Amino acid sequence: MRRSLRIPHRAMSAVAATGALVAGMLLQTGSASASAAPSAEDFWTAERMRAAEPLDLLPVSPGDLSKVKEGVEKLVPPTGLPGAEAFPEQGGPWTGGGKVTSTAGRVFFTYQGRQASCSGNAVTSANKSTVLTAGHCVKMDGAWHTNWVFVPGYNDGQAPHGKWTAAKTLSTPQWTASEDINYDVGAAVVNPLDGKKLTDVVGAQGVAFNSGYNKKMYAFGWPAADPYDGSELIHCSGNSIRDFLLSNDHGLSCDMTGGSSGGPWFQDFDESTGTGLQASVNSFGYNFLPGYMFGPYFGEDAKNLYEKAQAS
Repeated sequence: MRRSLRIPHRAMSAVAATGALVAGMLLQTGSASASAAPSAEDFWTAERMRAAEPLDLLPVSPGDLSKVKEGVEKLVPPTGLPGAEAFPEQGGPWTGGGKVTSTAGRVFFTYQGRQASCSGNAVTSANKSTVLTAGHCVKMDGAWHTNWVFVPGYNDGQAPHGKWTAAKTLSTPQWTASEDINYDVGAAVVNPLDGKKLTDVVGAQGVAFNSGYNKKMYAFGWPAADPYDGSELIHCSGNSIRDFLLSNDHGLSCDMTGGSSGGPWFQDFDESTGTGLQASVNSFGYNFLPGYMFGPYFGEDAKNLYEKAQAS
């Protein structure tokens, strides 16, 4: 399957170096203030959103990877969460409706002078303004993205719930320092829009940290590289695995392409309400293993990132 905008990536750091990084920066996160918020909202016209190049799922080749720090399980539930059975789906349009159609959205930003796109999701937070996405959807190749906006419920150039500009973007310390693929988690704190806060308008999904592996998962995003065009919400679902190759990530049989990066993975997802506990984000695919998507384990560092974002 052809993917556009293949991004060269120095995916990992040496185990020893990362170990020192974890010890020295465990309670820190990287962050950057977004550029002029009102101009970012105006910048992303329907034409520019349709034309934005998808930031590809990160390509990973063999190399050393660090171990993700695990801790005590933490679940932040949405309102109402009856169980639902996952069904195998490798990448089809989401027709189930529910809350995910408003909490999930496309992310647009300027990367190396180009107009690019990812995906993201609004989560339960103290500031009612927190969006989770992939680390490479806020910072890549040593630079923080600019003109960053979140468009929940994006639909073929339309922004039915508005364009929410970032007041701040953040990532885990490991991604910020060395772009370690195991820690490819990012967050944005968005500005109010028309006097209202994000999750008061679109709702919020729950979050799960340190919740284990081999879960029934649903993954969502706006893939924009062939055979997709970024116009609609796509999903994959099935029984996830723990990566048995190189990373500490979750894996899922999924054909989503570039542009889906940063889209949410849910455990305990209820199809009837479109709600679940976000436990990962779309992150990368192995060059030598087509048809699989991988997403970082939400351990202690992802939890620290979430806590810092929601307190901002």
